[in-house]
Amino acid sequence: MIKVAPSILSADHGRLAEEIKAMEAAGADWIHIDVMDGHFVPNITFGPWVVEMARKATSLPLDAHLMVSDPLRYAPVFARAGADYVTVHLEASAHLNRALASIAEAGARPGVAINPATALSALDSCLDLVELIVVMGVNPGFSGQPFIPSTVEKTRRLSALLAQSGLPTPIEIDGGVSDRNAASLAAAGATVMVSGSHLFRSPDYAKAVTQLRRVAQGHGQ
Repeated sequence: MIKVAPSILSADHGRLAEEIKAMEAAGADWIHIDVMDGHFVPNITFGPWVVEMARKATSLPLDAHLMVSDPLRYAPVFARAGADYVTVHLEASAHLNRALASIAEAGARPGVAINPATALSALDSCLDLVELIVVMGVNPGFSGQPFIPSTVEKTRRLSALLAQSGLPTPIEIDGGVSDRNAASLAAAGATVMVSGSHLFRSPDYAKAVTQLRRVAQGHGQ
């Protein structure tokens, strides 16, 4: 089953609670929260208080994606704030296994994200420690970037690797996802589609969410 996770990075930040509730009413499956520190990536976005607010606004799973330079320090903070999934970047942590363990100890499901230029082999040491793998479809840091086409083949290779390892870990795609590429991503093995500007710029959230899921499910696994 394909899950659609609107990224509130593209929402109206002056009315985030209302935007989150609107996406829940539109049929979204998760709410995706992009956390940027101005160091690992050049932009600065949300702190743990946004997760606390979102937790009050919706019963949907909260998917916190940490693009920060010190995930071991901050990941458990976001877990305790109410995130269901907390994902840290493989490239950001010198102590990745400890960061992932700290998320689980704080009560959330640990995830790992991998940048477009990072080889899948870098995941070897943590595949059995994560409950979500995020494949970046753009270089992290800003919303609205064009999708990197090689993400599809990378997703296909990751899906095969997980199958060979006997791991049912969901693959999430973050960056540039729309109804133009959701079918190929789902066919490659992705099951969670993060979409920001494509969904939030739509005049009809319900129609946009339904269409994205329909396109993906019509061609996915």
